[in-house]
Amino acid sequence: MSDGGNDDAGDGAECERELRSAIEELYFGYRAFTALPDEILAERGLGRTHHRILYFVDRSPGLSVGELLGVLAVTKQAVHRPIKELEQRGLLRIDTDAGDRRVRRLTVTEEGAALESRLTTVQMRLLAKAFDGLGASAEGHWHEIMQRLARQD
Repeated sequence: MSDGGNDDAGDGAECERELRSAIEELYFGYRAFTALPDEILAERGLGRTHHRILYFVDRSPGLSVGELLGVLAVTKQAVHRPIKELEQRGLLRIDTDAGDRRVRRLTVTEEGAALESRLTTVQMRLLAKAFDGLGASAEGHWHEIMQRLARQD
């Protein structure tokens, strides 16, 4: 793909086509990546926000609500209801921090961990299938691209 530094109109148009194609591929790839987990979640009346909460809390048991907000880059209002729903369904436990009673610590329950594992296993299989046969360098480049996208604000 062109770096966009060339002033030639033909190169600029080709670069734009390639970037638009990349946007479409990212959109369709993400749709495929989330389709089956979305179905599993919908069966329980849950959505992607619930999945993200379970995923990151399972990775970091005892994560505070404030830390979760930082990881997800969302407001407290955006996760308040989903956290309460997960707690009410027995998928998440909310505990008061021993050292600071203002801090709420999150931990997935056994049932929450099982659901998170089911959802993530589906996605890991999709990624493994996509990477299969492409070689380590292709996977490395994919990780680099995703990291660069994630760092942009």
